[in-house]
Amino acid sequence: MSTVTAITCARLFDGARWHDNTALVIDGDRIAGLAAPGDLPEGCRIERAEGQWLVPGFVDLQVNGGGGLLLNDAPTAETIATICAAHRPFGTTALMPTLITDTAEITQAAIEAAEEAAGQGVPGFLGLHLEGPHLAPARKGAHDAALIRPMEDADLDRLTAAARALPVLIVTLAPESASPAQVSALAEAGAVVSLGHSNTDCATARTYAAAGARLVTHLFNAMSPLAHREPGLVGAALDTGSLSAGMIADGFHVDPAAMAIALRAKAGPGRIFLVTDAMAPLGTDMTQFTLNGRIIYRSGGRLTLEDGTLAGADIDMISSVRLLHREVGIPLDEALRMASLYPAEAVGVGARKGRLAAGHDADVVALSPELTVQTVWTGGPRQDIASNSG
Repeated sequence: MSTVTAITCARLFDGARWHDNTALVIDGDRIAGLAAPGDLPEGCRIERAEGQWLVPGFVDLQVNGGGGLLLNDAPTAETIATICAAHRPFGTTALMPTLITDTAEITQAAIEAAEEAAGQGVPGFLGLHLEGPHLAPARKGAHDAALIRPMEDADLDRLTAAARALPVLIVTLAPESASPAQVSALAEAGAVVSLGHSNTDCATARTYAAAGARLVTHLFNAMSPLAHREPGLVGAALDTGSLSAGMIADGFHVDPAAMAIALRAKAGPGRIFLVTDAMAPLGTDMTQFTLNGRIIYRSGGRLTLEDGTLAGADIDMISSVRLLHREVGIPLDEALRMASLYPAEAVGVGARKGRLAAGHDADVVALSPELTVQTVWTGGPRQDIASNSG
Protein backbone atom coordinates (compact mmCIF):
# COMPACT_ATOMS: atom_id res chain seq x y z
CA MET A 1 0.00 0.00 0.00
CA SER A 2 1.36 3.41 -0.97
CA THR A 3 2.49 5.74 1.81
CA VAL A 4 2.03 8.71 -0.51
CA THR A 5 -0.90 11.05 0.05
CA ALA A 6 -1.91 14.07 -2.02
CA ILE A 7 -4.03 16.79 -0.43
CA THR A 8 -5.97 18.93 -2.85
CA CYS A 9 -7.16 22.39 -1.80
CA ALA A 10 -8.34 25.76 -3.02
CA ARG A 11 -5.11 27.60 -2.15
CA LEU A 12 -1.79 26.74 -0.55
CA PHE A 13 0.69 28.93 1.33
CA ASP A 14 4.11 27.28 1.38
CA GLY A 15 5.68 29.71 3.86
CA ALA A 16 6.93 32.05 1.15
CA ARG A 17 4.11 32.48 -1.36
CA TRP A 18 0.58 31.43 -2.25
CA HIS A 19 -0.24 28.80 -4.87
CA ASP A 20 -3.57 28.18 -6.61
CA ASN A 21 -4.65 24.91 -8.18
CA THR A 22 -1.88 23.03 -6.36
CA ALA A 23 -1.83 19.81 -4.32
CA LEU A 24 0.47 18.98 -1.41
CA VAL A 25 2.16 15.58 -1.69
CA ILE A 26 3.13 13.78 1.53
CA ASP A 27 5.24 10.63 1.72
CA GLY A 28 4.99 9.08 5.18
CA ASP A 29 5.81 11.78 7.73
CA ARG A 30 7.53 14.15 5.29
CA ILE A 31 6.43 16.48 2.53
CA ALA A 32 7.45 15.24 -0.90
CA GLY A 33 6.57 18.45 -2.72
CA LEU A 34 3.83 20.30 -4.58
CA ALA A 35 2.06 19.09 -7.70
CA ALA A 36 -0.68 20.11 -10.09
CA PRO A 37 -3.90 18.18 -9.40
CA GLY A 38 -3.60 16.54 -12.82
CA ASP A 39 -0.02 15.42 -12.20
CA LEU A 40 -0.26 13.47 -8.94
CA PRO A 41 1.96 10.44 -8.19
CA GLU A 42 0.50 7.21 -9.55
CA GLY A 43 -1.33 5.19 -6.93
CA CYS A 44 -1.30 7.90 -4.27
CA ARG A 45 -4.14 8.31 -1.81
CA ILE A 46 -6.06 11.56 -2.30
CA GLU A 47 -7.44 13.64 0.55
CA ARG A 48 -9.55 16.65 -0.27
CA ALA A 49 -9.67 19.99 1.49
CA GLU A 50 -12.31 21.47 -0.73
CA GLY A 51 -12.56 25.26 -0.59
CA GLN A 52 -9.85 25.39 2.08
CA TRP A 53 -6.36 26.84 2.36
CA LEU A 54 -3.37 24.70 3.32
CA VAL A 55 -0.73 26.45 5.46
CA PRO A 56 2.28 25.30 7.51
CA GLY A 57 1.48 23.95 10.96
CA PHE A 58 1.94 26.46 13.77
CA VAL A 59 4.94 26.37 16.10
CA ASP A 60 4.44 27.65 19.67
CA LEU A 61 7.56 28.10 21.80
CA GLN A 62 5.79 29.06 25.03
CA VAL A 63 2.94 26.86 26.23
CA ASN A 64 2.37 26.51 29.97
CA GLY A 65 -0.57 24.17 29.67
CA GLY A 66 -3.77 23.10 28.00
CA GLY A 67 -6.52 20.54 28.22
CA GLY A 68 -6.96 21.31 31.91
CA LEU A 69 -3.33 20.64 32.86
CA LEU A 70 -0.26 22.71 33.71
CA LEU A 71 3.23 21.30 33.27
CA ASN A 72 4.11 22.64 36.74
CA ASP A 73 1.34 20.64 38.40
CA ALA A 74 2.14 17.30 36.79
CA PRO A 75 5.53 17.26 35.04
CA THR A 76 5.11 13.95 33.20
CA ALA A 77 5.22 12.73 29.61
CA GLU A 78 1.48 12.12 29.86
CA THR A 79 0.88 15.78 30.71
CA ILE A 80 3.03 16.83 27.77
CA ALA A 81 0.97 14.60 25.46
CA THR A 82 -2.27 16.09 26.82
CA ILE A 83 -1.01 19.65 26.30
CA CYS A 84 0.11 18.90 22.73
CA ALA A 85 -3.25 17.31 21.93
CA ALA A 86 -5.15 20.28 23.41
CA HIS A 87 -3.39 22.76 21.13
CA ARG A 88 -3.70 20.72 17.94
CA PRO A 89 -7.31 21.73 17.15
CA PHE A 90 -6.10 25.34 17.00
CA GLY A 91 -3.47 24.59 14.34
CA THR A 92 -0.40 24.07 16.55
CA THR A 93 1.54 21.06 15.31
CA ALA A 94 4.77 21.67 17.26
CA LEU A 95 5.10 23.23 20.70
CA MET A 96 7.39 23.60 23.67
CA PRO A 97 5.72 22.85 27.02
CA THR A 98 6.86 25.55 29.41
CA LEU A 99 7.69 25.19 33.09
CA ILE A 100 7.13 28.37 35.06
CA THR A 101 9.50 29.16 37.96
CA ASP A 102 9.46 26.23 40.39
CA THR A 103 11.68 24.21 42.71
CA ALA A 104 14.81 22.38 41.59
CA GLU A 105 12.97 19.10 42.08
CA ILE A 106 10.06 20.07 39.83
CA THR A 107 12.48 21.46 37.26
CA GLN A 108 14.35 18.16 37.16
CA ALA A 109 11.07 16.25 36.88
CA ALA A 110 10.05 18.41 33.91
CA ILE A 111 13.38 17.74 32.21
CA GLU A 112 12.97 14.00 32.71
CA ALA A 113 9.38 14.16 31.44
CA ALA A 114 10.56 16.01 28.34
CA GLU A 115 13.25 13.41 27.71
CA GLU A 116 10.61 10.68 28.01
CA ALA A 117 8.23 12.52 25.67
CA ALA A 118 11.02 12.87 23.12
CA GLY A 119 11.81 9.17 23.41
CA GLN A 120 8.15 8.25 22.94
CA GLY A 121 7.81 10.53 19.92
CA VAL A 122 4.83 12.38 21.41
CA PRO A 123 3.08 14.03 18.45
CA GLY A 124 3.64 17.78 18.46
CA PHE A 125 6.37 17.78 21.12
CA LEU A 126 9.26 20.00 20.00
CA GLY A 127 11.25 20.53 23.20
CA LEU A 128 11.15 22.09 26.67
CA HIS A 129 11.02 25.73 27.72
CA LEU A 130 12.18 26.54 31.25
CA GLU A 131 10.93 30.03 32.14
CA GLY A 132 12.82 30.69 35.36
CA PRO A 133 13.63 30.40 38.19
CA HIS A 134 16.63 32.60 37.36
CA LEU A 135 14.66 35.82 36.88
CA ALA A 136 14.53 39.31 38.40
CA PRO A 137 12.11 39.65 41.33
CA ALA A 138 11.40 43.23 40.24
CA ARG A 139 9.86 41.87 37.02
CA LYS A 140 8.41 38.64 38.34
CA GLY A 141 4.94 39.01 36.79
CA ALA A 142 2.89 36.03 37.98
CA HIS A 143 5.98 34.01 38.98
CA ASP A 144 6.32 33.15 42.66
CA ALA A 145 8.95 35.51 44.11
CA ALA A 146 9.79 32.96 46.83
CA LEU A 147 11.05 30.55 44.14
CA ILE A 148 13.11 33.03 42.08
CA ARG A 149 16.86 32.72 42.69
CA PRO A 150 20.26 33.24 41.05
CA MET A 151 21.74 30.49 38.90
CA GLU A 152 24.25 28.35 40.78
CA ASP A 153 26.73 25.75 39.55
CA ALA A 154 24.28 22.90 40.17
CA ASP A 155 21.64 24.70 38.12
CA LEU A 156 24.06 25.25 35.26
CA ASP A 157 25.07 21.59 35.31
CA ARG A 158 21.40 20.52 35.21
CA LEU A 159 20.61 22.86 32.32
CA THR A 160 23.64 22.02 30.18
CA ALA A 161 22.92 18.30 30.62
CA ALA A 162 19.31 18.90 29.59
CA ALA A 163 20.38 20.92 26.55
CA ARG A 164 22.48 17.99 25.36
CA ALA A 165 19.68 15.47 25.96
CA LEU A 166 16.66 17.28 24.54
CA PRO A 167 15.77 18.10 20.93
CA VAL A 168 15.38 21.78 21.86
CA LEU A 169 15.74 23.55 25.21
CA ILE A 170 14.86 27.21 25.81
CA VAL A 171 16.02 28.76 29.07
CA THR A 172 14.47 32.11 29.96
CA LEU A 173 16.66 34.02 32.41
CA ALA A 174 17.37 37.56 33.56
CA PRO A 175 20.82 39.18 33.58
CA GLU A 176 20.17 39.99 37.24
CA SER A 177 20.26 36.26 38.08
CA ALA A 178 22.79 34.77 35.66
CA SER A 179 26.20 35.78 34.34
CA PRO A 180 27.37 36.17 30.74
CA ALA A 181 29.71 33.22 31.33
CA GLN A 182 26.74 31.06 32.32
CA VAL A 183 24.87 32.17 29.21
CA SER A 184 27.87 31.24 27.07
CA ALA A 185 28.08 27.81 28.72
CA LEU A 186 24.39 27.21 28.07
CA ALA A 187 24.68 28.31 24.45
CA GLU A 188 27.73 26.11 23.88
CA ALA A 189 25.78 23.14 25.24
CA GLY A 190 23.02 23.80 22.70
CA ALA A 191 20.46 25.63 24.82
CA VAL A 192 18.55 28.55 23.34
CA VAL A 193 18.91 31.33 25.92
CA SER A 194 16.11 33.86 26.12
CA LEU A 195 16.20 37.10 28.09
CA GLY A 196 13.07 37.90 30.05
CA HIS A 197 11.48 38.92 33.34
CA SER A 198 14.24 41.47 33.68
CA ASN A 199 14.77 45.13 34.54
CA THR A 200 18.10 45.20 32.73
CA ASP A 201 19.34 48.16 30.70
CA CYS A 202 19.85 48.02 26.96
CA ALA A 203 23.66 47.86 27.07
CA THR A 204 23.61 44.91 29.45
CA ALA A 205 21.08 43.09 27.31
CA ARG A 206 23.37 43.56 24.31
CA THR A 207 26.25 42.12 26.33
CA TYR A 208 24.16 39.02 27.02
CA ALA A 209 23.25 38.73 23.37
CA ALA A 210 26.94 38.82 22.52
CA ALA A 211 27.47 36.07 25.11
CA GLY A 212 25.01 33.81 23.32
CA ALA A 213 21.41 34.80 24.16
CA ARG A 214 19.22 34.48 21.06
CA LEU A 215 15.66 35.27 22.16
CA VAL A 216 13.59 37.64 24.24
CA THR A 217 10.59 36.22 26.12
CA HIS A 218 7.14 37.79 25.54
CA LEU A 219 8.21 41.18 24.22
CA PHE A 220 7.04 44.19 26.30
CA ASN A 221 5.78 42.05 29.19
CA ALA A 222 7.75 41.75 32.45
CA MET A 223 10.72 43.74 31.16
CA SER A 224 12.31 47.19 31.26
CA PRO A 225 10.43 49.37 28.75
CA LEU A 226 11.63 51.46 25.83
CA ALA A 227 12.34 55.01 27.01
CA HIS A 228 14.05 57.86 25.20
CA ARG A 229 17.21 57.86 27.35
CA GLU A 230 17.27 54.19 28.39
CA PRO A 231 15.90 51.81 25.75
CA GLY A 232 15.72 48.91 28.21
CA LEU A 233 15.21 45.30 27.22
CA VAL A 234 12.43 46.26 24.82
CA GLY A 235 14.83 48.56 22.97
CA ALA A 236 17.56 45.93 22.93
CA ALA A 237 15.14 43.35 21.53
CA LEU A 238 14.04 45.65 18.71
CA ASP A 239 17.44 47.12 17.85
CA THR A 240 19.65 44.00 18.14
CA GLY A 241 19.51 42.02 14.94
CA SER A 242 20.71 38.77 16.50
CA LEU A 243 17.76 38.63 18.89
CA SER A 244 14.35 37.23 18.00
CA ALA A 245 11.39 37.85 20.27
CA GLY A 246 8.14 36.12 21.13
CA MET A 247 5.02 38.23 21.44
CA ILE A 248 1.60 37.47 22.93
CA ALA A 249 -1.08 38.71 20.53
CA ASP A 250 -4.22 38.54 22.67
CA GLY A 251 -4.85 42.30 22.76
CA PHE A 252 -4.38 42.40 26.55
CA HIS A 253 -0.68 41.75 27.02
CA VAL A 254 0.30 44.16 24.23
CA ASP A 255 -1.85 46.84 22.64
CA PRO A 256 -2.30 46.35 18.88
CA ALA A 257 -0.68 49.74 18.22
CA ALA A 258 2.42 48.64 20.15
CA MET A 259 2.50 45.41 18.15
CA ALA A 260 2.45 47.36 14.90
CA ILE A 261 5.19 49.74 16.07
CA ALA A 262 7.40 46.86 17.18
CA LEU A 263 6.97 45.00 13.91
CA ARG A 264 7.96 48.08 11.93
CA ALA A 265 10.94 48.74 14.18
CA LYS A 266 12.48 45.26 14.51
CA ALA A 267 16.03 45.01 13.21
CA GLY A 268 16.84 41.79 11.37
CA PRO A 269 17.74 39.11 10.78
CA GLY A 270 15.98 38.32 14.08
CA ARG A 271 12.19 38.28 13.89
CA ILE A 272 9.19 38.79 16.13
CA PHE A 273 7.15 35.60 16.33
CA LEU A 274 3.89 34.60 18.02
CA VAL A 275 3.60 32.72 21.30
CA THR A 276 0.37 31.96 23.12
CA ASP A 277 1.72 31.68 26.71
CA ALA A 278 -1.40 29.52 27.13
CA MET A 279 -2.37 28.04 30.47
CA ALA A 280 -4.37 25.00 31.62
CA PRO A 281 -7.84 26.25 30.51
CA LEU A 282 -7.08 26.18 26.79
CA GLY A 283 -9.54 23.83 25.13
CA THR A 284 -11.75 23.59 28.25
CA ASP A 285 -14.52 25.54 29.97
CA MET A 286 -12.50 26.02 33.19
CA THR A 287 -13.09 29.35 34.95
CA GLN A 288 -10.16 29.13 37.39
CA PHE A 289 -7.11 27.05 38.27
CA THR A 290 -4.13 27.22 40.62
CA LEU A 291 -0.50 28.15 39.97
CA ASN A 292 2.06 27.64 42.75
CA GLY A 293 -0.86 27.52 45.20
CA ARG A 294 -2.46 30.76 43.96
CA ILE A 295 -5.83 30.95 42.25
CA ILE A 296 -5.82 32.21 38.66
CA TYR A 297 -9.14 33.58 37.42
CA ARG A 298 -10.39 33.28 33.82
CA SER A 299 -12.73 35.99 32.62
CA GLY A 300 -13.25 38.02 29.46
CA GLY A 301 -10.31 36.50 27.61
CA ARG A 302 -7.90 37.24 30.47
CA LEU A 303 -6.17 35.11 33.11
CA THR A 304 -5.29 37.05 36.27
CA LEU A 305 -4.23 36.72 39.86
CA GLU A 306 -6.59 38.15 42.47
CA ASP A 307 -4.77 41.50 42.27
CA GLY A 308 -5.32 41.69 38.49
CA THR A 309 -1.78 40.69 37.46
CA LEU A 310 -1.88 38.87 34.13
CA ALA A 311 -0.98 35.20 34.60
CA GLY A 312 -0.39 33.71 31.19
CA ALA A 313 -2.79 34.13 28.31
CA ASP A 314 -6.17 32.73 27.33
CA ILE A 315 -5.59 32.51 23.60
CA ASP A 316 -4.71 29.94 20.96
CA MET A 317 -2.51 30.30 17.91
CA ILE A 318 -5.14 30.67 15.19
CA SER A 319 -6.86 33.38 17.25
CA SER A 320 -3.50 35.15 17.50
CA VAL A 321 -3.10 35.00 13.72
CA ARG A 322 -6.60 36.43 13.23
CA LEU A 323 -5.93 39.29 15.67
CA LEU A 324 -2.66 40.19 13.95
CA HIS A 325 -4.29 40.15 10.53
CA ARG A 326 -7.61 41.80 11.34
CA GLU A 327 -6.78 44.23 14.16
CA VAL A 328 -3.10 45.03 13.62
CA GLY A 329 -3.33 44.97 9.83
CA ILE A 330 -0.49 42.52 9.23
CA PRO A 331 -0.73 40.80 5.83
CA LEU A 332 -2.01 37.25 6.25
CA ASP A 333 1.10 35.62 4.82
CA GLU A 334 3.29 37.48 7.34
CA ALA A 335 0.97 36.62 10.25
CA LEU A 336 1.20 32.97 9.20
CA ARG A 337 4.99 33.16 9.09
CA MET A 338 4.99 34.65 12.60
CA ALA A 339 3.07 31.57 13.75
CA SER A 340 5.17 28.98 11.94
CA LEU A 341 8.38 29.82 10.07
CA TYR A 342 9.79 32.50 12.36
CA PRO A 343 9.51 30.54 15.63
CA ALA A 344 10.92 27.47 13.87
CA GLU A 345 13.90 29.49 12.66
CA ALA A 346 14.35 31.10 16.09
CA VAL A 347 15.16 27.74 17.69
CA GLY A 348 17.04 26.26 14.76
CA VAL A 349 14.44 23.89 13.30
CA GLY A 350 13.58 25.92 10.21
CA ALA A 351 15.01 23.20 7.98
CA ARG A 352 12.10 20.91 8.90
CA LYS A 353 9.33 23.10 10.35
CA GLY A 354 7.44 26.18 9.18
CA ARG A 355 7.22 25.50 5.43
CA LEU A 356 5.28 23.28 3.06
CA ALA A 357 8.33 22.22 1.11
CA ALA A 358 10.03 18.99 0.13
CA GLY A 359 11.85 17.37 3.04
CA HIS A 360 9.94 19.24 5.75
CA ASP A 361 7.84 17.50 8.37
CA ALA A 362 4.27 16.87 7.22
CA ASP A 363 2.79 19.41 9.65
CA VAL A 364 -0.11 21.02 7.83
CA VAL A 365 -3.21 23.02 8.70
CA ALA A 366 -6.30 23.44 6.53
CA LEU A 367 -8.04 26.77 7.13
CA SER A 368 -11.37 28.07 5.95
CA PRO A 369 -11.29 31.43 4.16
CA GLU A 370 -12.67 32.83 7.46
CA LEU A 371 -9.46 31.58 9.17
CA THR A 372 -10.91 28.76 11.22
CA VAL A 373 -9.05 25.47 11.54
CA GLN A 374 -10.74 22.63 9.65
CA THR A 375 -8.13 19.86 9.56
CA VAL A 376 -4.66 19.30 10.99
CA TRP A 377 -1.96 16.88 9.84
CA THR A 378 0.80 16.32 12.43
CA GLY A 379 3.67 14.39 10.91
CA GLY A 380 1.26 12.92 8.39
CA PRO A 381 -1.81 11.64 10.34
CA ARG A 382 -4.99 13.63 9.73
CA GLN A 383 -7.27 15.05 12.43
CA ASP A 384 -10.54 16.71 11.45
CA ILE A 385 -11.42 19.53 13.82
CA ALA A 386 -14.77 20.44 15.34
CA SER A 387 -15.85 24.09 15.18
CA ASN A 388 -13.91 25.22 18.28
CA SER A 389 -11.22 27.19 16.45
CA GLY A 390 -13.32 30.13 15.33
